[in-house]
Amino acid sequence: MAAGDGDVKLGTLGSGSESSSEGSSGSLGGAEATAGGGSWAAAALALLTGGGEMLLNVALVALVLLGAYRLWVRWGRRGLGARAGSGDESPAAALPRMKKRDFSLEQLRQYDGSRTPRILLAVNGKVFDVTKGSKFYGPAGPYGIFAGRDASRGLATFCLDKDALKEEYDDLSDLNAVQMESVREWEMQFKEKYDYVGRLLKPGEEPSEYTDEEDTKDQNKQD
Repeated sequence: MAAGDGDVKLGTLGSGSESSSEGSSGSLGGAEATAGGGSWAAAALALLTGGGEMLLNVALVALVLLGAYRLWVRWGRRGLGARAGSGDESPAAALPRMKKRDFSLEQLRQYDGSRTPRILLAVNGKVFDVTKGSKFYGPAGPYGIFAGRDASRGLATFCLDKDALKEEYDDLSDLNAVQMESVREWEMQFKEKYDYVGRLLKPGEEPSEYTDEEDTKDQNKQD
C-alpha cells in the first residue's frame, strides 16, 4: 500500500510536472502570441497616429487657404468698389475749380448734374459745388432732388419730396427757430466738406464782382 501510494504520488507528481511544463509552454506561447499581437497593435497605433497627424495637417492647410480666400474676397471687393467709386468721381476730379461767382435761381438750375458734370446746390443763401459727392447729389443719387436747387427747406424739414422745393426764391421766413438752426448747421457742414462758390441771389439783386485775389484767398481758406 505504501509503495502504491508512492507510485500514485510519483505519478501525481509526474503528471503535475508535465502539466506544469505544458502550462509553462502554454504560457510561453501565450506570451509570444501576446507579444506578437502587441507588435501589430503598436504598428496599427503608429499608423493611425501618423495618419491622424497627416489629416490634422491637411485640415490646418485647408483652414488657412479658406481664410486667405475669404480675406481676398472681402478686400478684393472693397478694392474694386473703391476703384469703381474713383471712376465715378473721376469726371469731377478732372473739372477745374469753379471761380467764385453769384447765381440766380435760373442759373443755379443749370448745374443739376444732367446738363453738365458739375453739380451745385444752395444752403441758406450760399452756393456749394458738390460735384465730388455726385454719388449722393447726382441724378441717380439719394439726394439728387437738391441738385441745382435751394436745398435749405428740404434739409431743415428732413423732406426729400418736391414739396420741399420752391420754384421761386425761398426766404425761409416761415421756418421756426429749430428749423433755422438746422439750416445753419447744414450750411456749416457743407462749408467744411465742399467748395463754397458764391451767393444765391434774391430777385433783383445784382451779383458781386470777385477779383482773382479774392477768389484765390477763398480757395486757400477752403484748402
